[in-house]
Formats: sequence, C-alpha cells, structure tokens
Amino acid sequence: MRIPWRRLLLSLSGLLFLAQAAVLTILTIIAELRKRRGLPAHFPHASRLDGMVAGNALGIFTYGSDLYAAMLEAIESAQQTIYLETFIWKGDRLGQLFKERLASKAAQGVQVYVIFDGFANLVVPSDFKHFPPSIHTLEYRTLSRVWYAFDLRRYAVDHRKLMVVDQQVAFIGGFNIGQLYATEWRDTHLRMSGPAVADLAAAFIDFWNTNRTSQPAIAPAMKRSWPSAITVQRNDPARLLFPIRGMYIDAIERAQQHVYVTNAYFIPDRVVLDALIRAAQRGVDVRILLPWQSNHVT
Repeated sequence: MRIPWRRLLLSLSGLLFLAQAAVLTILTIIAELRKRRGLPAHFPHASRLDGMVAGNALGIFTYGSDLYAAMLEAIESAQQTIYLETFIWKGDRLGQLFKERLASKAAQGVQVYVIFDGFANLVVPSDFKHFPPSIHTLEYRTLSRVWYAFDLRRYAVDHRKLMVVDQQVAFIGGFNIGQLYATEWRDTHLRMSGPAVADLAAAFIDFWNTNRTSQPAIAPAMKRSWPSAITVQRNDPARLLFPIRGMYIDAIERAQQHVYVTNAYFIPDRVVLDALIRAAQRGVDVRILLPWQSNHVT
C-alpha cells in the first residue's frame, strides 16, 4: 500500500515532537533532582577589584553578598534620584529589603524609579510587585498589546540589571536581585563612579521615557562626557539595533594577547565561533569560563 506523503509527513512530525517532549521531560526531572541536592553555600571568589579608567573609579564584584551590601549603601546615601532596573526581582527576604529601602528613600523626597521585567517575574507573588505610590514603577511587558504578537521585535525582554544613584554612582552587570544570588551564584557586576555614569543614566532614562504610559517622563541626563576608554552599548530590538554583538566580534578580531570570556549561556553562532577560533590560531590566549551545571538544563 502506498502511504500518502501528507500522512507520512504528519506522522514523522508527530514522532519528532514526542521525542523532543520526552527529552525535555527527562532533562527537567534531572534538573529538579539536582536542585533537591542543593548547591554549595560558598565557592572561590575574589574580593572586590578596584581601579581607575579615564577618571572613573571602577569596582568589580563576583560575589552577591558583597555587591548587595554596596548597592544598599548607595541607596542609603541617595539625595536626589535612584534609577533601578532589573530582570528578576524575587519577593524573598533580600528582595523585600531592597523594596523597603527604596520606599524609605522615596518617603524622604528622593525620586525613585524602578523597572522590572514582567515575563521574568511571573512566578513572583503579585502582592510584592505592588509598590507604594511614592515609587515610580514600570513593569515592562513585551506583548502589552494583542497586535504585538505579530511583531518579532516585541518579543525581547528587558534583561538589564542597572542601578544609578544621583547620576553619580552606577551598578551594572549580571546579578539579579534575590537571596539565591547572594551566596549560590557566580556572576560579575561593576560599580562605577565618575563622568561615564551619565551614559548609564541616559540608558535608563531613554528606556523609561520610551516605554512609560501614565508615569511622568524623566528629564534628560546631565551633560555626557563620551569617554573614549569606556563605551556604553545597549541593544534596542524595537529598532533592530544590536551593537553588543558587534562590539564583541570587533574586540575578538582585534585581540593580540588574550580573550577571556565569562558567560552563563554560551551558545555562539558561527560568526562568533569563527572569530574565537581565528584568534586562537594566531596565538591569542582564548579562555572561556562556563558553569559546571547550568540552571537551564535544556
């Protein structure tokens, strides 16, 4: 008997789907079993590394507890404005502490603006995501309108983790806000004070003014210095602008001594991978630091 090609194609597609579903199910079970075993409370990490670049004081954090202490200290010192933007903001003890400190500063007259990603915080209790009226709040939603579902540019989430205090001190990097990340998470974050902070403040202000609805606009950032040694790059999917990828490729192509990469989710496309291979072939010391176990098992 001849089997119609449509039925054959449908059957093969169904088998492929079932095979993928089975693999995902097995991997998810393995991930849950790993979580039950728990993670080490401590791991090797350096104390904060400090330096000066083009008149800007920089400090690098690789341990969450140290970072959060510095961020809370900066919040306490705020006199005029606090801009806080994060991908994940857990409603645990640490998340509540940040919320309380921000509310306290807002009650003192400091203008506090917070942005968090709606999709990333779906599992966070809704009560936690309700802030006092004194805090200007923006929950960024990728598909806030039905017709956005037909626009691929609208599927991007707000993955930035940024805090700017009085447009004088800024924190930016990979750490979200949550107790888990304080001791069980290896990531990298940067503290900056100096003229380059204005570029980070402008990034927050532009995003706020572009995506706000009923919230008041923020006045443009103070005069920017455009330092050549520090460049702030930001992706803008709505305008199909992705300079960060180009920045990485350009840096790899120019490398003469070493390329050190720390990345939690390292899935390079062919262009990035080829650039790394070519760098290694011309004698550049290429090293890539990855998680022993990823938190996204798939």
